[in-house]
Amino acid sequence: MTQGLWPDRRYIAELARPWKLLSFASGMAWLLFGALNYGISDWDVGISLLMGGLTYLCAPWSVRAILHCLRRRPKYWPLWIGSAIAAAWFVIDGVYVLYHTIAGNQMLRRENFYASSALYFLAGTIWLYRGSLRDFIADLRPLRSGK
Repeated sequence: MTQGLWPDRRYIAELARPWKLLSFASGMAWLLFGALNYGISDWDVGISLLMGGLTYLCAPWSVRAILHCLRRRPKYWPLWIGSAIAAAWFVIDGVYVLYHTIAGNQMLRRENFYASSALYFLAGTIWLYRGSLRDFIADLRPLRSGK
């Protein structure tokens, strides 16, 4: 087992940070608004809750595992990358197909895959940061000023 790749207590504590919860709530509000107002056949409240919630739980881990493996090449790194991509696929497409098959809804699978893949990895990248919002802003300042 490669240390630092499995989600642990620190990972769970990071998910409880107020700025991450607020950004998650904002994203969920948009997903739920869209589910109720856009009239897209495969976008409803159920799939928004499932995919949004699983993205919050899994996307930071997927991105962290992929980056860790590409940087450090730990033992069995291809399996870790494969696991991270499998988790992403499950959230992006597997849950989508299962839910809509059970619900009997029309699926726009290709369109969902493109949109959800981008959102999954974007969200994972945003929630990847380990620290408070104040720490995040402090770490961005040198990048902005070019120092």
